[in-house]
Amino acid sequence: MNEYARQLTTVAQSAPDERAAFIRKTYAHLAGAVLAFIGLEAYMINSPIAEMLLNLMTMRFGWLMILGAFIIVGRLASGLASSTQSQNIQYVGLTLYVIAESVIFAPILWMATYMTGDPTVIPTAGILTLGIFGGLSLVVFTTKKDFSFLGGILKIGFLVALALIVCAVLFGFNLGLVFSFAMVLLAGGAILYDTSRIMNHYAPGQHVAASLQLFASVALLFWYVLQIVMRLSRR
Repeated sequence: MNEYARQLTTVAQSAPDERAAFIRKTYAHLAGAVLAFIGLEAYMINSPIAEMLLNLMTMRFGWLMILGAFIIVGRLASGLASSTQSQNIQYVGLTLYVIAESVIFAPILWMATYMTGDPTVIPTAGILTLGIFGGLSLVVFTTKKDFSFLGGILKIGFLVALALIVCAVLFGFNLGLVFSFAMVLLAGGAILYDTSRIMNHYAPGQHVAASLQLFASVALLFWYVLQIVMRLSRR
């Protein structure tokens, strides 16, 4: 198969060995991104960086500044990871995205470590996230269903969620547990959508971009699972 035809062929249309190689590479890169994220968080939590970011986040409009910067960097990183020019550029995109996620997670993980008084909060959230992600991924692989129909629903859901977050920062109200549970459902939908999409719409050579997409959904799920566990641990 020539390179042009290969780029037009989706993973689902590829030969079984090529499809298996894509899945193996995608999830190996996802595991590598998660391990890099854990390493960066361990460094930041045990250095002044996480507390400095927490202080910035608690300033008026500080959280909006961090969130806005993350959205911009995330879009840039996603574009780089999807580049067809060079695989090195793709790895730059993935690395940039992992660093951006580490920065935005550092304050909440610092609070979970030093302010909850419960050392099981982060491991519990991590295990729950892994279990939910694994279960939803299994649904996609076993049913082979195309969940691309969720795309429109997810876009609306994320726009509403972003509007609520901005309003919460501007007007100083707490979104509470109900919002966190709703976001877990939304993140679960994103995992179904992304896993299905990389199988049905990605080419076999796009494993770096696929791993970034999955990492983004896993990180979103972990963020709100962690918030739920933290809130429940205080009760």
